[in-house]
Amino acid sequence: MTPDVPLHLATALRRRGYLISPWPWRALAYLATTVPVAGLLSIGLLVVGAPLLAVVNAARQGSPVELPIVVFLTIGALLTLVLAPVVSIAVAAVERVRLPLVDPRPLHRQRFAGLTERYTSAGAWREVGHTFLLGGLVPLAYWLLFLIALLDLTLIASPWLAGDADSVIVVWTTIDTARQAIPYAVLGVLGVPALVYLAGLLAAGQATVARRLLDGSADSTALREVARSRARLVDAYEAERRRIERDVHDGAQPRLTSLTLQLGLARLDVPDDSPAARPLAVAHEQAKGLMVTLRQIVQGIRPQHLTELGLAGAVRELAGAATIPVDVHADLGRALPEVVETTAYFVVSESLGNVARHAGATRAEVRLTGAAGRLVVEIEDDGCGDADPARGSGLTGLADRVAAVDGRLLLSSPAGGPTLVRVELPCPR
Repeated sequence: MTPDVPLHLATALRRRGYLISPWPWRALAYLATTVPVAGLLSIGLLVVGAPLLAVVNAARQGSPVELPIVVFLTIGALLTLVLAPVVSIAVAAVERVRLPLVDPRPLHRQRFAGLTERYTSAGAWREVGHTFLLGGLVPLAYWLLFLIALLDLTLIASPWLAGDADSVIVVWTTIDTARQAIPYAVLGVLGVPALVYLAGLLAAGQATVARRLLDGSADSTALREVARSRARLVDAYEAERRRIERDVHDGAQPRLTSLTLQLGLARLDVPDDSPAARPLAVAHEQAKGLMVTLRQIVQGIRPQHLTELGLAGAVRELAGAATIPVDVHADLGRALPEVVETTAYFVVSESLGNVARHAGATRAEVRLTGAAGRLVVEIEDDGCGDADPARGSGLTGLADRVAAVDGRLLLSSPAGGPTLVRVELPCPR
């Protein structure tokens, strides 16, 4: 099992120790490896789009557009439309290799039946959109970051650059002497952390968009919402659950314990050869068995270690008791409502049980992420896949439990695996 570490760069940016963690270097590596890819794509788009500038200038001047330009522009647009789904294959493959630098979470690849599907599938055109993003908007953002970094470097170096005969021109002023440059150099040094955060934000934003566009689980064919019933009056249900738990724990359980003790004492007073000895022994054993059953019922209402350890600790106990290695990543941030914790716990428990019974997996991973007013629970295994709620795997029951707190359960389980169960639970503030 793994300790609590940020799941990805966007989460790490919110941590206090971001500047002294490996994440700034990972963000820099991601940005650096983007440059050659985005550079090649931007050159290709400029070659195709250059005639468009001529058309715009001609329209502004009110002059007619020359026929060769129109022909070239038309052919270029058609070629771009035809080649983009093919070029995006390589671009998407490179991005999937680079993305773990800033977002190690699994990225589900959509499988295409053939070249024709590259022109008809929504997933393929999302990859095309990612390609145009890299070739169009990303270079502009990188140029802006480069200019800001160059300005900051100029401020830091200004005491050495400024001399008796030389001046340093900074956007809003001119620095003539080294002494005059000292405050600007201090400002540049203080701006380095902000520049590091700015680079991290750019990398995190680009990675987030790339994940949205390239994740094959976004398609309804790969990730489908399990049919569920919308339960009502959740607050009343939760109050009733707590009442039952309290009544069982404080009322029935002590009485049953006392009854078991009295039966045990009675067995000591009854000779073994007495006709009442055997019925009394059976009653004593049944009482002890009933105590175990009642304890399990109370545990099933809300597990005690969930109350004692919290959701992350309780899930780690589940992972430790699993029959296969289970990695747990938790990034919860703040306290969760009790009903959300309980629902998430039973989702993980049932899902890990399904993995052990049906998946044939060698390992699994549980991710708990709390952000933007919701808790996201993901359970992924490397098993055979092909999970179907209609075959009685317990997923429909889980979906009903999740729906009771106004959440939703989604499933991705292609034949051959992997299987991903994703649960989104709202966490009102």
